[in-house]
Amino acid sequence: MSSDTGIKEQFDTATLYGDPQRSLSTRELFEVFQPVFDRVADGAVEREQQRILPFEQFAWLNEHRFGALTVPRSRGGYGASLEQVAELLIVLAASDSNVAHVYRSHLGFIASLSSDESDVWFPRIAAGETVGNAATERSGAALGTAATTLTQTAGGDWELNGTKYYSTGSIFSDWIQVTAQIPGQEARSHALVKSSWDGIELIDDWDGFGQQLTGTGTTHFRGVKVPAANVRNRDGRATQETAVFQLVLLAVEAGIAKAAIDEGVHLVRSRTRGFNTGTGSVAREDPQVLQRVGELSAKAAAARAIVLQAARELDAAIGVLGGDPLLDNPQELTNACELPVAHAQVVVPELVRDVTDGIFDLLGASAVGKSKSLDRFWRNARTVATHNPTIYKARIVGDYRVNGTPMFGLNAIGEVKPSGEKLQ
Repeated sequence: MSSDTGIKEQFDTATLYGDPQRSLSTRELFEVFQPVFDRVADGAVEREQQRILPFEQFAWLNEHRFGALTVPRSRGGYGASLEQVAELLIVLAASDSNVAHVYRSHLGFIASLSSDESDVWFPRIAAGETVGNAATERSGAALGTAATTLTQTAGGDWELNGTKYYSTGSIFSDWIQVTAQIPGQEARSHALVKSSWDGIELIDDWDGFGQQLTGTGTTHFRGVKVPAANVRNRDGRATQETAVFQLVLLAVEAGIAKAAIDEGVHLVRSRTRGFNTGTGSVAREDPQVLQRVGELSAKAAAARAIVLQAARELDAAIGVLGGDPLLDNPQELTNACELPVAHAQVVVPELVRDVTDGIFDLLGASAVGKSKSLDRFWRNARTVATHNPTIYKARIVGDYRVNGTPMFGLNAIGEVKPSGEKLQ
């Protein structure tokens, strides 16, 4: 199979988001999920303070099949567009950014399915099953490769061995998509394994200062038996999957900004103490405080608007709004998908950081008390923003706009060779 054919198979009608003939309205989707989001918000601060992983909250969402948002209505899902998904994720992230983040790998997986694969996976996902991620390693594997291996057995099935880190969401999920190397093959492969299978050990050892409850820790695979049907060999140069990955993170950031300014406003309304250098008014009447609230509110609103616009453009790029899904030119599809989310990635993190830092301008020294945990907004936003660093996104956008340099599809991380050789 040529590489172009391999790429094209990833962009068929199985994953065209939204079912225009039968999809639910955004209002109807919120009628389903807003009560669950409200339950998720309860106890979110305590969970962060005590490092209580949100297994229960994740289960509530799965009971309502939140993971089936982008599965077409005709296949048992909600048929939601990416714009609708982004809007829901923003509100969920405002309730608990950890829980919203967990769905990143799952939604990206759905975006990668071919028609044949969707016949297998749509029924599972429509039934409430979810897919986690195990791609990144701490070993010295070269950029674009994996130290985790898939070795074929005499019977034609496979054996999976290796250790992954940053396994976001896998500890909560039914399935894990594992990036691995087949000896003798240059391209990376993916194994789909049940998280409960023998030989799999999931460890909550993520030591980041933010997004501490996402299960982003170590996963060991020791002699895991993998059926041949569960091994995916994919060309990773052009895909909409990466754009969906990034859109989820952007929605999480916008949700954090919403939660931060909402909390700041709540505290300003109830604040009675002031400074002798201020205007002498209580905070809710102080013109300087009110001006700052307005500035931060505008930045949070701008972050939300930018994310939703990126989602609309992504929907249009893959044909939801009736446009050509560009299946005959995979790189053109990649460019059309990557550009709007890259634009958003360049500006949204800074807006969100301004909001999560600026809320302290509204309050006094008591705002830094550990009991309030207001620092969680900045910590979580800063952690999310480290995915696909902004400086690289800005350069890639500039290079594409000026020189027409194709944008990247699937991302990779690893050791860079001394020669400076890059993954193409």
